Amino acid sequence: MARLSDIIEQFIKSLIEESNSQELQIQRNELADKFSCAPSQINYVLTTRFTYDKGYLIESKRGGGGHIVIRRVNYDNKQLRNKIINQTIGESITYNGASVLLEGMFANELIDRNTFEIMKITLNDRTLQNVPDKNKVRADILSAIIMVLLA
Repeated sequence: MARLSDIIEQFIKSLIEESNSQELQIQRNELADKFSCAPSQINYVLTTRFTYDKGYLIESKRGGGGHIVIRRVNYDNKQLRNKIINQTIGESITYNGASVLLEGMFANELIDRNTFEIMKITLNDRTLQNVPDKNKVRADILSAIIMVLLA
């Protein structure tokens, strides 16, 4: 059975798809009522599942029936490549961090399933078990691959 967070995420994504635009405006309290949960659960989903790295920008409008705007972000490859390498990967990245990044790239169709699986296996802790600084080497490998993929 799917967790509530997964259900809320899928619901929001389906609303974005149905809207035929790159933007969705929702009311947090109405969404919380729909799923019989606390508004903080909606916040959790928005802050963990709709991040910049996954291709979303969240904007909160307060007061007078405040709402939340979720925008799909479209990048040109150079801008995206630089953002990923400099801000997301940096000098070091954990396997979990790399996996989240790869999942976002796959979800946004920047890489196909085969590339996704190859990158995950290349970057996992077992593959890098004999390397002294796994997170540094993982960052270097991931940065190099992204330079080629998003060239």
